Amino acid sequence: MKLNDLPVHDIPALDGNNAPVTQECFSDTMTVIGEVPKDLNGIYFRNGPNAYYQPDWRYHAYDGDGMVHAVQFDQGKVSYRNRWVQTQGLQEEREAGHSLWKGLKEPMRQDRPDQPLKNTANTDVKFHAGRIVAMWYRSGMPYALDPVTLETLGTADYDHAFEKISAHSRPDEHTGELMFFDYSLTAPYMQYGVIGPDRKLRTKFEIPLPGPRLPHDMAVTENYSILHDFPLWPDAQALKAGRYKVKFHADQPTRFAVVPRHGTADQIQWFEAKPTYMLHVVNAWEEGDEIVMVGTPYRVHETPDGELDARRLERTINQRQRDFMLYEWRLDLKTGKTHERVIDDVLNTEFPVINASYQGRKNQFTYNVLFPQGGREEPRFPGLVKYDITTGGYIAYSAGPQYFYNEPGFAPRDNSQSEDDGYLVMPVWNPLDKRSEIQVFDCRGARLAEGPIARILLPQRIPHGFHATFVSAKTLQRWK
Repeated sequence: MKLNDLPVHDIPALDGNNAPVTQECFSDTMTVIGEVPKDLNGIYFRNGPNAYYQPDWRYHAYDGDGMVHAVQFDQGKVSYRNRWVQTQGLQEEREAGHSLWKGLKEPMRQDRPDQPLKNTANTDVKFHAGRIVAMWYRSGMPYALDPVTLETLGTADYDHAFEKISAHSRPDEHTGELMFFDYSLTAPYMQYGVIGPDRKLRTKFEIPLPGPRLPHDMAVTENYSILHDFPLWPDAQALKAGRYKVKFHADQPTRFAVVPRHGTADQIQWFEAKPTYMLHVVNAWEEGDEIVMVGTPYRVHETPDGELDARRLERTINQRQRDFMLYEWRLDLKTGKTHERVIDDVLNTEFPVINASYQGRKNQFTYNVLFPQGGREEPRFPGLVKYDITTGGYIAYSAGPQYFYNEPGFAPRDNSQSEDDGYLVMPVWNPLDKRSEIQVFDCRGARLAEGPIARILLPQRIPHGFHATFVSAKTLQRWK
C-alpha cells in the first residue's frame, strides 16, 4: 500500500486511520527527526482494536481484535514491532477462516454463554511478573505476551485463580503485586483480588452489589483498594432482548468501596458521592485519615429545570463523545464522609498517565491527552497537557490539526531524580502526511510546551487505539 493510500469505508470505525493494519512487522532502521536521548531506555507498549477479518455487521470501534505495538529504546537506538494477541476467539476464527462473533452493535451469541461477546484482549496492556498482560474492557481472561517478541504465551490465568479480570487492573511496582477486579451481568457482579509477584493468588472476594454494574477502572493506595459503583447500569429490558444498552440513574449516588489491599468483604467501607460516571483514575493515595482519589469523570449537565440530565450523559457515552473534568474525591475513613472538588473544568482531557513509581503514592503531575468538546468516531486529540493536580495549573502543547495524539507512556530517565524527570512517549497520527510516528517529549519543568525532542517515523500506521504502558530497561532486566 502506498503511503497516501488509506482505506475508505462507509463505517466510520473502519475508515482512515481507524482501519486495521494487515501485517505484523519489525523494523530497526527508521528515520529519526531530532535526537533520541541515550538515557531513555525501555519499551513502550500500546494496545488497540485491529480486526483480523473484514466485518460484515454494524461494526463498533471497540470490536477489533487486540494488537499490541511496541517501540524499544536502547542507548539512542529504536526498533518497532507489532503483533496480534492470539486470543482463543481469534484462534477459533482463524481455524474457521471467517468471523464467528459479531460486536457491540449486534445481538450477542446465545450459543456461547462462556463468551457471548468475543474477548478481544484489545484494551489495556500492563507489565506484571516479567510478562506483558493484554486485557479486555468488558472483563475477560487476560493474555500473557513476551515483552520483547510480543509472542502470545497463552492465557494469564495465574494457575486458574480467576476466569476473567477487567482491563484496568493495577500493578504496584514497589510490591510486584497486581490488584484486579472483574464484573459480570450475573452474580457475583464484581470480584476483587490480588496476585503476587510469584503469580500466585493472595486475595480474592466478592464485592456485594445489588445488580450488574459497569465499572471501568479502580484505584489503589499503599494499603487500600477502591472499587467503583457508578449509577450507570446495563438496561435490564435491553439485556432480556439480547442487546446491550446503558442507563444512567441520576437519582442514585456514586458509591466507592474502600477495602484493605489484603482485606475481606466484611472490611469494606462504602462512601457516597455525587452521581456521575468515570472511565479512568489518575491516582490515589493516603493522607492522614483520608484517601484522596483523582480522576477524569464525565461532566454531568443539568436540564433547564435543574435536574441532572441523564439522557445527555447516556448520549455522550453511547456516541463516544468527550466531555470530561479533572476531579478529586477525599474519602474520610474516620467519619465516612466524602469531600469533592473540581480541579479543572476548563480543559477537556482524558487518558491520564503518571510516573508509575508513584502509583498509590502522593503525586503532583498527570499527563493527559487534550481534545475538543464533543467528538465523533474519528478521534481528534490535538494535544497534551501536564497538570499540577495540587493547584490545577497546567502546561499544554498542541500542534493543531496536524497531529492526533494517543495515550502516552511516562518513561523515567535513567537514574531519575524527581517525579517529572523523564519523557513522554506516544504514537501520533499525522492526517496530512497519512503517517504514524513516535514522538518523545521532555517532561521536566515546562519543557513539554516546547514540543517533541524526537520524532521517529514508523514503517506502517498504528491505528487509533486505547491504552499504553512504558516499562523501563531496569525493570525488564530485573525480571530476566
